[in-house]
Amino acid sequence: MDKHRCAWCKGDSLYEAYHDLEWGVPVKDDHSFFEFLILETFQAGLSWITILKKREHFRKAFDFFDYNKIATYDQEKKDALLQDAGIVRNKLKVNATVSNAQAFIKVQEEFGSFSKYIWSFVDGKTIKNEIKNHKDCPANTPLSDTISKDLKKRGFKFVGSTVIYAFMQATGMVNDHEVNCFRYEEV
Repeated sequence: MDKHRCAWCKGDSLYEAYHDLEWGVPVKDDHSFFEFLILETFQAGLSWITILKKREHFRKAFDFFDYNKIATYDQEKKDALLQDAGIVRNKLKVNATVSNAQAFIKVQEEFGSFSKYIWSFVDGKTIKNEIKNHKDCPANTPLSDTISKDLKKRGFKFVGSTVIYAFMQATGMVNDHEVNCFRYEEV
C-alpha cells in the first residue's frame, strides 16, 4: 500500500523524492541553508519543480553553493553564469546570489552561524501547523514578513515574505506537511 503524501508532490518521482527525503526536515548546517536560500530566490516567480529539475546543474554552476567562493565572483564569472542554459539565467538573481553570499558571511560573523541566526526566529523549534489540504497553506505569515525584513536590512535580495515562507517550509522551520501525510509526524 502506498504511503499517503501531501497532494502537491504526487505524480512526479523527483517531486515525491524531494517531499519524502528533504522537504520540512529541520536543517542545521549553514551550507544546506545557503543552498536552499539560493534555490528559493531563483524559484521566485517560477515553479519549484523547474528549480528541482535544474538543481544538480545549479550545484555545479555555483561551485556546489560554496558561499565563500560565490562571495568573490567577478563580472566575468557572472557573465558566464548568464550564458549557462542549465540554470535560470536572470541577471538580477545571479547578482543577488553574489551579494547574498556576502551578506550570509556577515550574518555568520555576527551570530557564529547562519543556523543560529535563522533558528532564533522560532526559538530553535519547528512550528508545527495542522494543514489538512495543501491548498490551505499560507503563502506567507507575519513571521516570514519579520524574517524577510530583517534579511533585507542585512543586505539580502530576493527574500520577500513568500520566498522566505517557502524557505522556512523547505528547511523545517515550519512543518506544513498535511496532517495525514506520512511525513507529518516524522519531521
